[in-house]
Amino acid sequence: MSISHFHLGGTLFVPASHKYLDAIVNKKKYFTLKSLVIDFEDGLEEEDFLEAMQNIEAILKNISSSSPLIFLRARDTDHLKALLKLKDISNLTGFVLAKFSLLNADEYFSFLKDKDFLIMPSIEGEELFNSQELNKLKEKIVTNKHTILLVRFGLEDMLRQLSMRRSCDESIFDFSATSSVIGNFIATFKSVGFGVSGGVYPCFKNEEGFIRDAKRDLKEGLFSKTIIHPSQIEIINELYKVTQLAFEEAKEIEESSLKVFNQNEKMAETLTMSAYSKEILLRAKIYGVLPSN
Repeated sequence: MSISHFHLGGTLFVPASHKYLDAIVNKKKYFTLKSLVIDFEDGLEEEDFLEAMQNIEAILKNISSSSPLIFLRARDTDHLKALLKLKDISNLTGFVLAKFSLLNADEYFSFLKDKDFLIMPSIEGEELFNSQELNKLKEKIVTNKHTILLVRFGLEDMLRQLSMRRSCDESIFDFSATSSVIGNFIATFKSVGFGVSGGVYPCFKNEEGFIRDAKRDLKEGLFSKTIIHPSQIEIINELYKVTQLAFEEAKEIEESSLKVFNQNEKMAETLTMSAYSKEILLRAKIYGVLPSN
């Protein structure tokens, strides 16, 4: 199967020391989870690092075709180098590259060159706020486009650098600074064909707020919501279904022999709208179509 970032669904981040990690990998828990990031970085306490490294080989051995897509979040280039030496590392889907920057991009890519892994760079530093630096990173990522599944941004890192914190009722797009930064990030990477992930919603017990946040992500063109609680898995799978109207319109655009036509009292251009309609049809294939009211 050719893997698209649309296959990721909600991506659950779990610390590498999590007591149920093996059960999650084996789908004895969270049966409908589509992708998992085993986190050695922000989510792992320093005192648990060595034990987590000792346990990860058993986890890698148990990855099977029925497992979700599984990524390791390497904390830096040295850690990635160590992970690549582990037995059964080839069972892994790929890596999230933490704190991906102009200082470490070349080294990260050199270690992964000619290896069969999918990569999700996570940009979390000062490049987020500097369009020129972000474009330099984009050029490095474009050079390795065949291995890049998705580009991620560190939402909490962004807020930290701005000395900000949002409430459970606020969207990150409600604030001029963060909206501007994320808007530029989306335009920079989506314009050259990359998917961009949705940021974390920190209020894991607020179902209404999570739904609102995920819907806003979709509106802004973000896909593969970062999730931090298993209760969010089914919610996001349902939200990623497409409406009957969107499905029918996308199908009509793909099947039409006309360059321009009237579609439900609005103009449809087959050439310019094809990329969007293909995404809708792929989402429908993976997640399904909502029933008509």
